[in-house]
Amino acid sequence: MSRYEDTERTFSALPPAHGRGFAGTWWGRAWLKALEDAAMDAAQVKAGRRLARAGAVGAVSVRPGRITAVVQDRDGTAHRADVLLEQLSDAQWDRFADMAIERSGHVAALLDRDMPPHLVEDAATAGIELLPGMGDLEPECECGAWDHCGHTAALCYQVARLLDQDPFVLLLMRGRAEDAVLDALHTHGAAPAGDSVTRPEGVDAAEAYAAGHVLPPLPAPPVLGDGPGVPPSLDTETAPPPGVDPSAVAFLAARAASEAHRLLAGALRDGHARQPVDGEPTPAQDAVRLAAGGPGAEVLDRLAQGSGRTRDALSVAVRAWRLGGRSALSVLEDEWAVESDTLARSRAALDSAWDEDERPSLRARANRWTVVGAPRQLRLDREGRWWPYREEGGRWVPAGEPAQDPATALASMAPAAGDEL
Repeated sequence: MSRYEDTERTFSALPPAHGRGFAGTWWGRAWLKALEDAAMDAAQVKAGRRLARAGAVGAVSVRPGRITAVVQDRDGTAHRADVLLEQLSDAQWDRFADMAIERSGHVAALLDRDMPPHLVEDAATAGIELLPGMGDLEPECECGAWDHCGHTAALCYQVARLLDQDPFVLLLMRGRAEDAVLDALHTHGAAPAGDSVTRPEGVDAAEAYAAGHVLPPLPAPPVLGDGPGVPPSLDTETAPPPGVDPSAVAFLAARAASEAHRLLAGALRDGHARQPVDGEPTPAQDAVRLAAGGPGAEVLDRLAQGSGRTRDALSVAVRAWRLGGRSALSVLEDEWAVESDTLARSRAALDSAWDEDERPSLRARANRWTVVGAPRQLRLDREGRWWPYREEGGRWVPAGEPAQDPATALASMAPAAGDEL
């Protein structure tokens, strides 16, 4: 018996999930797919989704090989529901640790509460199935059902929300808690005492030190203040040349100093400067970037005029820029055709997020999907993220951060007056 089998975590009951999908991450959706593909009665799965959406699932206990919760029917009757999942063997956990430390990104992703697809694929190559497949989620319920009932399905839907927040919940179900997994990664990453270590060939330290005088010393890094400082004042007795606006020049100088300070501070902190976005920004895009810096009214008027926008349009563009820079601005102002397989996957994700009678109707045009009868819209950017939009004053404006899952992006917008969702 593994020394980790007595580990257990208990999660408080989650609030109702009205107007949102149960799984926002790809691994959370894979968990639900294992349930939906294996259940013999689709009506029971739908009933479980309704119970979970209504907040009928109590505190969830997660331990190796089993999850448990008390689920209340609509009439108030309570049933203990359990779902079993096979644990990994100690040998499989050893292989998992060896596999994870070979790529530092795997460990970093887990610590960031992420489970990238290549981690799961590498584990599968090593003979370790982290995510459940069809038939792997075995139900047990006090109601006496021999297959998944509404109670075990509701438990699975609620656990999908927990998995979204922390993939270590899945690793605990597979047999080990977070501390045990991290201890194993640390142990496998260190060379055992007494083992010989092959050292790479190189220059002898004494020789390198002796030749140090040949090279000039490195310059000391600059000392940065708290900010970029104040540009020289342009308020002089000399009149400016025709066509030159001193306030606009002062604003450009201040923005240039601020950007230079930010890049240099990042280089000193991280060891390198942030890589720029591919391609140079157009004058119209750069005008939005400058407007996002908060210039005065006169400069804003010049930026709007120079970029071919009205002040209102520039204001909306600034809102998009502050949410996501050039990528978000492109989503605001450009349309493009979307590949059919991308549309099919997105449509399937939306269809699975709501019951059929609650599912919103959407009208698609290019990379923009508009909710019929409601002032909501989704826009797909070129990185595969969905941006929520809302109609305000006859204009579509960004309504928040993007999401990889279209249902999550749509559900992130709070209902407004007249909104049927």
